[in-house]
Amino acid sequence: MLCLTDNQPSLWESILRPDLFEMNEELAAVDRFLDDERFLAPFREKFYTRVGRPTVPVATYLRMMYLKRRYKMGYETLVKEVHDSFAWRRFCRLSLEGKVPDDTTLIKLTHKYGDDTLRELNDAVVLKLKEEKVIRGKKLRVDTTVTEANVHYPTDTGLMADGVKVITRTVSKVKRLVTGVGKGFRNHTRKVKKMCQALNKVLSNRVSLSNPALVKAKGKMIGVAEDVITEAKEVLRELEAAGGPSSRVRSLSRQLGDWLEATQKVTEQTRQVLAGQRHLKDRVVSIFDTTARPIRKGKLRVDTQFGRKVLLGETDHGIITTYQVLEGNPADTGLLKAAVRGHRRLFRRRLRAIAGDRGMYSRQNELWLKAKGSGVKQVSIPATGKPSAEKRAEQRESWFRRLQRFRAGAEGRISVLKRLFGLDRSLMRGGSGTEIWVGQSIFAHNLWQAAKII
Repeated sequence: MLCLTDNQPSLWESILRPDLFEMNEELAAVDRFLDDERFLAPFREKFYTRVGRPTVPVATYLRMMYLKRRYKMGYETLVKEVHDSFAWRRFCRLSLEGKVPDDTTLIKLTHKYGDDTLRELNDAVVLKLKEEKVIRGKKLRVDTTVTEANVHYPTDTGLMADGVKVITRTVSKVKRLVTGVGKGFRNHTRKVKKMCQALNKVLSNRVSLSNPALVKAKGKMIGVAEDVITEAKEVLRELEAAGGPSSRVRSLSRQLGDWLEATQKVTEQTRQVLAGQRHLKDRVVSIFDTTARPIRKGKLRVDTQFGRKVLLGETDHGIITTYQVLEGNPADTGLLKAAVRGHRRLFRRRLRAIAGDRGMYSRQNELWLKAKGSGVKQVSIPATGKPSAEKRAEQRESWFRRLQRFRAGAEGRISVLKRLFGLDRSLMRGGSGTEIWVGQSIFAHNLWQAAKII
């Protein structure tokens, strides 16, 4: 049963000193901001039901998620801190006698509500600020950044070793639950560990990628990985023949299938690398997050990042009005229209000026923005290559330079999102997990920013 709020005070709150429950200015402002009914509407529309046990109150969940992202805490730490603080209990609408939700409950709710609900919550923040005439939405600056996946630096041998480990670990769990299954599966983890140590000794001599010793060692690693894959597939066949396994075994079977598919891709791409093919499309960079991609932004000397590209659209007062988690590394020129449409969805025809960096420029984008009836009067995006005389004159205009100074603030906003709200690295796996992580970061940031400007 969906529970939206629970504001029943405790008897102890009337006995203890009131100053023990005082919140700081930021939390008090966020608390007043979240009192609006529009923040409960997405949950009421999607998850309302009158049967079953009462859920964690939505008002409590939203405030605990704000604290988690604002102070970059894990779920266990969050629960302990809220439990021990009178002020944080008051902020989260928890009485002194009320039980703080378990960390596992909060994790399940985060996955249950998903990224769509977070988008609606972010829209609600922007619309509330718009209705209160705090922001006007006439200006928009657009930029992209990378949210890294929570993976170690990928190497072909390291990925194969990861695959062997997780396959072996999963098969061991299956063997403990189902008797007579997996008798022919051998544990190769110790052998793989020794092979990785030998490879590190070879690499410590700074040898080339075509070094015979290195190629031979990688070939042996491929052979071991393929043996493990073959034996694990036999375990899957034995499970299918056994029939009627428990839900736990079915879950392990699905996991094992995923690990096998990912490890097989890694062995295939390693064979291609040994054959001399260095540039691979959709290269796997992690066994645990197969959709993460290597992305290099900016200058050539910038290190490669492994994760997902994020498009951000920001209006006045630093409020993020639109965002999108992208797959791969699409060119920035093709992202401008999506950002403008996302902003206009909330502000209609109010957009008058837009600013972006040189990577956003294309002649088609410029013509689309300046088309009759679009409402965009000032487009401040420097041209790539050698600009025409008309474009050079436009880029010298005071309004163009002013908007470029406005655009430069996007770099600082991205820095704030990464340093204070965890946008630098997603601790949730997969594309859907990253969307939830990014949505939570932007929701907490917009609430924090709204508390400062209201």
